[in-house]
Amino acid sequence: MILDRFLPRKEFDSYEDFKENYMVNTPEDFNFGFDIVDGWAKEQKDYRALVWCNDHGEEYTFTYEQMSKLSNKAANFFQSKGLKKGSVVMLILRRRWEYWVCATALIKLGVIFIPGTLQLTKKDIAYRANAANIEMFLCVNDSYVVEQVEKALPEMPCVKNIGLVGNTDRDGWFNFNREIENCSNELERPVGENAVKGSDIMQIYFTSGTTGMPKMVMHNHFHPLGQIVTAKYWQRVQENKLHMSVSDSGWAKFGWGKIYGQWCCGATVFCYDMDKFIPSKLLEIMQNYKLTTFCAPPTMYRFMLQEDVKSYDLSSIENWATAGEPLNAEVFNRWLKLTGGKIHTGFGQTEGTVLFADFEWFEPIPGSMGKPSPIYDIRLVNENGEVCDSGEEGEIVIFNVKKKPPVGLFVGYYKNEEQTNLAMGDGNYNLKDVAWRDNNGYYTFVGRHDDVIKCSGYRIGPFEVESALIEHPAVVECAITAAPDPIRGQVVKATIVLAKGYTASDELVKELQNHVKKATAPYKYPRIVEFVDELPKTLGGKIKRAQIRNNDHK
Repeated sequence: MILDRFLPRKEFDSYEDFKENYMVNTPEDFNFGFDIVDGWAKEQKDYRALVWCNDHGEEYTFTYEQMSKLSNKAANFFQSKGLKKGSVVMLILRRRWEYWVCATALIKLGVIFIPGTLQLTKKDIAYRANAANIEMFLCVNDSYVVEQVEKALPEMPCVKNIGLVGNTDRDGWFNFNREIENCSNELERPVGENAVKGSDIMQIYFTSGTTGMPKMVMHNHFHPLGQIVTAKYWQRVQENKLHMSVSDSGWAKFGWGKIYGQWCCGATVFCYDMDKFIPSKLLEIMQNYKLTTFCAPPTMYRFMLQEDVKSYDLSSIENWATAGEPLNAEVFNRWLKLTGGKIHTGFGQTEGTVLFADFEWFEPIPGSMGKPSPIYDIRLVNENGEVCDSGEEGEIVIFNVKKKPPVGLFVGYYKNEEQTNLAMGDGNYNLKDVAWRDNNGYYTFVGRHDDVIKCSGYRIGPFEVESALIEHPAVVECAITAAPDPIRGQVVKATIVLAKGYTASDELVKELQNHVKKATAPYKYPRIVEFVDELPKTLGGKIKRAQIRNNDHK
């Protein structure tokens, strides 16, 4: 079977055996499109690769053989548009089935692709295009997305083509679905200078920064092999059985749960392209499609618990998983009582695969992140650079990332050697997140060293929101922090010093919130606004965000 080519051992007797002996073979010319998608198409052509549905009665099932041929058609079309190894494309496709086709096609060609969310503004889009030298945008037919891209076009001289999926015609845009119809479904694996190596860059994620504009996280073509641990040993997917992870294609969680590790394992990705998250509808979908494995952020579990969960037949689901933010013990216990299923937590970053998880050989502890993935040499380090003892808080550090690069970990920041050296120049990679380990080897997340906010699974960088607020004449300075929220986990809070002539009021709060919604992605707007005479600062003039956060928890 496919996995046998990459895993010398697939079964383990204990977590200790798993941690010590898990290995991944990484062929120099590995290519996810040819070796995994086409591989399954040859070995099990009738296995389902993707089952897709939406709120409008559309439903499609694609076998691995069909996905192989469709991706070949797309690859031939992309080549006709001048894309080649090293070209860069942005995909803003939400959860459309075409995402899987396009991603596979671009991987086969060695074209670097960047996922984007539907909420990017004109400013966000132009910044990303120019920073990464994007040649093509391929988008879902969404009026907001189309408008923002068209507004940004004059500021993006690097962009040569823009297209829409969904068999949609619009002036200036190519119709992707119609264009690929007449393309050949045969594709030769590139050779010579066009050959794709595992060490070549495959994908870039823009990640929210805390001290500057978003960084471009680079993953090479080995990255999907790193996601085998994520899919097989944490989410516990099974061949030709339905796995659902709830995520939009614009986020790294999509790569964690909806394509790479799942297809490496021969599982069927199930996608419900929901217009809006309605807990009762999601529960109905989970019941009707008889899912085998499921993963969603804690926020979604919390909302689903507001429904009559016991009235839905969820007995087909053999493994529940969650990631994105800490899981509340109350949610874990209530879900266990209502469904009989334990929710298994995973923890990681855009920069890697799952780093900690509740693996099958030990019981999950509510509130814990589980234990480290065998891929990484993870240790906790205190402020003196010393490895922490059990019970001592420290920053999470992945050791030996230069000496022995872990498969799946990012390989640096695109076009920014300085940022790359700061992150891993000493041979180790510090996540800047704080945790502690108990005597049994379980790790518990304490807090992020930086100030990135996680709201309902979204990652929000304070700098971007602060930059938007400062554009308003009423704002002299501000600090963006995370405030606790019982439903969303965290929400964005703005602490603002007003300019002369402005007075705090409910009307001004609304005006500032609307300003942020227009200046950057709407989900980043501050739900809490506080006006102060001055911000707490260090002697060096830096804002003490930790002090603001701590006051919110009192």
